[in-house]
Amino acid sequence: MDFVLPVLFVGISQSFFAGLLMATRRPYTTASRIMTAWLFLFCIEMIFALINRTVLDMYSFPFISLTYGPLLFLYVRHMTVPTRRLSPWHALHFIPFVVFFAVSVIFREEPIFDDLTGFLVTDRFIPLRIVYSVIFFLSVTVYSTLSFLEIRNHQRHLHDLVSYTSAKLTLNWLKILSITFYSGYVIVFILGGIKIIAGLLPFDPYVMTFVFITFFSFAYSFYAVRQPEIMDFPAAVYEDDEISDTSTAEKYARSGLRPEQAEEYLNKLLQIMDEEKLYLDGDLTINDLSTRTGIPRHYITEVLNEKYGRNFFSFVNEYRIREALSRMNDPKYQHYTLLAIAYDSGFNSKSTFNSFFKAYTGKTPSAYRDEMSKSS
Repeated sequence: MDFVLPVLFVGISQSFFAGLLMATRRPYTTASRIMTAWLFLFCIEMIFALINRTVLDMYSFPFISLTYGPLLFLYVRHMTVPTRRLSPWHALHFIPFVVFFAVSVIFREEPIFDDLTGFLVTDRFIPLRIVYSVIFFLSVTVYSTLSFLEIRNHQRHLHDLVSYTSAKLTLNWLKILSITFYSGYVIVFILGGIKIIAGLLPFDPYVMTFVFITFFSFAYSFYAVRQPEIMDFPAAVYEDDEISDTSTAEKYARSGLRPEQAEEYLNKLLQIMDEEKLYLDGDLTINDLSTRTGIPRHYITEVLNEKYGRNFFSFVNEYRIREALSRMNDPKYQHYTLLAIAYDSGFNSKSTFNSFFKAYTGKTPSAYRDEMSKSS
């Protein structure tokens, strides 16, 4: 029995039920719709591959794969900024898919891409095979890179919006899976090149894509279902112009904030943080600070960046470090663990506390406490 068939059966079942799970998830957002479509396309591609292997030839090129890169990119964009809406212009991303779908239909009965061993056979279809391979590789590379940059940009802007770290906000799982997705296809391309040029492999590397698809249909659906919509976190709702490629200087030059007003806002921010200790709230966001001070959120960001040299994340966590140091030097907190002091000071992450503490004091929290104990 062909060892690929069990993989296809498992992959079809997995992707189909994963798609159903995403389709019934609430709230059903644009990002959820994109992921649902992607999972069902996984299922359809493997059904076609199964029919191709057991019944009849349905296509000459695996054209559905050309949708994976665009769908990954669109999913990332709508996860990082849920307020975005799908546009008719997004259909342009799928032009290669449409073109090779047409080619597959027109030349359905021609053995264009049956096996990699015949990839370099000199016939009238060799330019078509080469063009398809180049376009597919470029599609996976370009869209994976764009997705990575989009997530990194999102994570960078989070520091202007929230004072804490959360895997549900940073989307690290999506970044890791995106890198893994690209790496998997690079491996297939490398093995495919070895198969085409040297013919050393005892199997067709193309079948490995079905293993990857089965894995990704499980991984993406597992994390996507567990991932709350970022719009549920008020601080993470930001307009498209705030995450554009416009430089900081240009953006602030158009803000209309006068220097004297900026100084007034900065003093007000420092005063309320000192007097009301808002930083003790572990879930403090820039929206919360804007509500308490009456200062528009974008002005808070500008004032902190331009006048104080900090983003919102650093601004709040420096207050928390000073609070933690104060408590560590207070005898009544000597029986507290370092983690308890960190949480009481407003931190909700041990790693964030340790990294800020080391940057602020030059020592780890435990080393600092040990020195205090020796000196006392």
